Amino acid sequence: MAMWVFGYGSLIWKAGFNYDDRVVGFIKGYRRVFYQGSTDHRGTPEYPGRTVTLEPADGEVCWGVAYKISKKEDQEVALTYLEVREKQYDEKAYLDFFTDPAATTPAVSGVMVYIGSPDKRHNQNYLGPAPLEEIAKQIFYAEGPSGPNRDYLFHLESALLQIGCKDKHVIDLANEVRRIHPETGLADS
Repeated sequence: MAMWVFGYGSLIWKAGFNYDDRVVGFIKGYRRVFYQGSTDHRGTPEYPGRTVTLEPADGEVCWGVAYKISKKEDQEVALTYLEVREKQYDEKAYLDFFTDPAATTPAVSGVMVYIGSPDKRHNQNYLGPAPLEEIAKQIFYAEGPSGPNRDYLFHLESALLQIGCKDKHVIDLANEVRRIHPETGLADS
């Protein structure tokens, strides 16, 4: 039986495991938010970066990609890899995945997704909401073993646009990071 994994952050552009198929689509009832702290990839314990997690949101959808992994050995390797990579996310959910906005029946049921919950007892790295400017500054300055946090944001923005998704939260945040021009020299005037 095939295993399916849904990526809504860096998994969109960097799977890191073998898969048989990569399908663009969405999950319902969630939105992507930069509320998860990253102390192991895009930040440090002293200065955490911010990565995306999912927040329940009635009537909303979150676009991303689902990876189909058929071979048992590939499934085991992928799970071992993901448990390390996604270790700061405290929940695993199995959700319906859709490819057609008009569909009422999912393309795949039981797609595995990692979520960083807002429960600080189980998710010490949850940072939660903050003003856009504050999140942008944190993303601009944070850097960890996987590189600058802003690279994560810009890669995500690009990857989402490549799959035809204009995520307002991601675009607004990326534009705000670019706006920090006087301090950074990154953006045009």
